[in-house]
Amino acid sequence: MSVPSTASGPLPWPQWAYVPGETGATDADYETLDLAKALVPSAFRGHVPARHPALRYALALNDRGYFWEAQEVLEAVWAAAPQGGRERILLRACIHIANANLRLRMQRPRSAARLFGDALGELRTLHSRKAAAAGDGFVETLPVPALIALLQAKLGRPELSKADWIGLGAIVRS
Repeated sequence: MSVPSTASGPLPWPQWAYVPGETGATDADYETLDLAKALVPSAFRGHVPARHPALRYALALNDRGYFWEAQEVLEAVWAAAPQGGRERILLRACIHIANANLRLRMQRPRSAARLFGDALGELRTLHSRKAAAAGDGFVETLPVPALIALLQAKLGRPELSKADWIGLGAIVRS
C-alpha cells in the first residue's frame, strides 16, 4: 500500500517507529501524525469512506510496522465515526490489532493474544449485526469472515511471536 495522497500531496512516513519502553527510545513523531489526524473531520456523516486518506494512511502505517502510529490515527478516525455504527466496531477491532502488533514487537505475546481476542470479539459482534446497503464505507470493504479466520488461526497457536503480526491493508478490498 502506498502513501495516501491528499490535496497537498502524499502524507510522509514517520521518521521512526515509536515503541514504548524501548531503551533510548525518543518520543513519537507527533508532527507527522498530526498531518494525518488533521484530515479527519470532526464527524463523518453516515459512514467512514473506505478511501479516506487518514484511514488508508493508518492501515498503511500498520502494514509498514508503525503499529503505535497506526493506532493513534485509527483512534482519531474512530472518534469521528458515526455513533453506534458498524464502522466504529470495525475500527475498534483494527485498533486492537495494531496494539496487539505493537505488543508482539515488544515481545509481550500474552498481551498480544488478549488484544487479538478483543479484536475477534469486536469482529464477531460486527458480523452478527445486520449489514446496511452496500456502499463505499470502510465496513463494506473489509471481508470480516476472512479477518475472523485469520485471528482464530493466530489465537490457535501455542505461543505468538513477532512474526505473527497482522497486516490490515492487504485484507481491505480497494
